[in-house]
Amino acid sequence: QVQLLESGGGLVQAGGSLRLSCAASGGSLVTYPMGWFRQAPGKEREFLAAITWSGDNTYYIDFVKGRFTISRDNAKNTVYLQMNSLKPEDTAVYYCAAHAVAWYQGIPPNSAYDYWGQGTQVTVSS
Repeated sequence: QVQLLESGGGLVQAGGSLRLSCAASGGSLVTYPMGWFRQAPGKEREFLAAITWSGDNTYYIDFVKGRFTISRDNAKNTVYLQMNSLKPEDTAVYYCAAHAVAWYQGIPPNSAYDYWGQGTQVTVSS
């Protein structure tokens, strides 16, 4: 079974940047669409961005468009989330997830993700 591990979180000042990574072990991500989500204290988990298995299509929730970029390097079995212009309200635990349907066409619905990482904390100070 594929295990996902996020890294790259930390403490950053408002306006700063972080790049999160999501690496897989126990299997390959290269044929799966991937997504990034986050959950702030007291709030529900929310979708941020997704990328097709081939990397040729991406989708973002409106409030991260222009600030966050999802990408993947299938040769490294890794997915990334570049986050720029961070705001204090971006503080949350960030999760990557995989929809375990090989060569799935398009972006899967938020409820369709099968594998989840443990999350990485991002804290943005004002």
